[in-house]
Amino acid sequence: MKLRAATLFFILLFGILAFNSGYVIGQSPWAPFQVFSSGEMPAEAEEAFAPLWEVYSLVQTRYFERPIDNELLAEGAINGMLAALDDPYSRYLSPADEAAERDSMQGEISGIGVEITSEDGFLTVISPIEGSPAEAAGLVPGDRILEADGISLLDLDVGEAAQIVRGPVGTSVLLVIERDGETFDLEVMRDIIKIASVRGEILEDNIAYLRLSQFSFDTAVEVEKILKELLAENPAGLIVDVRRNPGGSLQTVVDVADQFLTEGPVLVQDFGAENKRTFSADDNDLAEEIPLVILIDEGSASASEVLAGAIRDRGRGILLGQTSFGKGTVQTWHELSNQGGLRITIARWLTPDENWINKTGLDPDIFIPLPEFEEGVDFEDTQLQAAIDYLLGKEVLSIPPAEKES
Repeated sequence: MKLRAATLFFILLFGILAFNSGYVIGQSPWAPFQVFSSGEMPAEAEEAFAPLWEVYSLVQTRYFERPIDNELLAEGAINGMLAALDDPYSRYLSPADEAAERDSMQGEISGIGVEITSEDGFLTVISPIEGSPAEAAGLVPGDRILEADGISLLDLDVGEAAQIVRGPVGTSVLLVIERDGETFDLEVMRDIIKIASVRGEILEDNIAYLRLSQFSFDTAVEVEKILKELLAENPAGLIVDVRRNPGGSLQTVVDVADQFLTEGPVLVQDFGAENKRTFSADDNDLAEEIPLVILIDEGSASASEVLAGAIRDRGRGILLGQTSFGKGTVQTWHELSNQGGLRITIARWLTPDENWINKTGLDPDIFIPLPEFEEGVDFEDTQLQAAIDYLLGKEVLSIPPAEKES
């Protein structure tokens, strides 16, 4: 599908460090393992890792250029170990990156304001944050960032690339962007970005609108507060917009989904070997009966897809927009002894009907494209208007994307 420019109603998570494709952050006490403490290596691991220590010893004693930075060697070994998993979402964070990502979940970051992932070795934009320098400069989902200030980002780890892109607030970075087969230069100014994860308003014809830009630690509380205000107006229907929302906390999305669902499943975590855990909603919450439309697009990932998948599988509402990103795994978040961090995939997540949407995404019930962005032309949010029309009982024509040529 063609990529669309940023719009009035699109807000998004993360910038400075470009969190890998919108984590459902596991925070999961239900992970089916315990990490062994330092110095307690199992016998089978001791044998397997013997060559690693042999190499370390040889580097220390034989490498011609000494002294050697042991922290650098350790980080290299960690990154190599995680790379062997061939999982783009399991990764090491330096102490600085760990602190930055924790700050971002509190609602403030610094950098250019873009969410990125690695696809086929290319640093690829999931989405820019609304009001961010990246959005103002014109970055859109699907853009490949090839270079930053003359440094190639090809085949770099996301964390390594982020370190190159970010820098002091008030300075600029020159990016080389590939879009639709063409390359061009783009200069972006770094800044402090404040993230409001929830906002709401009453639209025309008394339709309530709830925008979720991420699932951060306080999002569920904000959703409850704003829903009370919106529902007090007795709206005819509710639109929940998770376009370009890359995800966030697992428990947060379960709590948010509970506001819209009666008792029953929200998602299933599958740890493998028939080890599963179901997360459920209960009854008597705020918005369990109001007609509901969920807006999704190619930037809706992870926790956004959890919410959208639960709404559809439970028959609670419809999905409208474009096919979502397709991230169906769960990561847990560990702080390490050096104040760095580890994000590691611990499970698949499944919709209530136990569908796995990884790499395929959720297709909307009603496909609605967005018009091409044109400089100087007022943007028309056709997806939002279609959602309003649907809730008002008007006919809405689904326009699926054209089949891609193989």
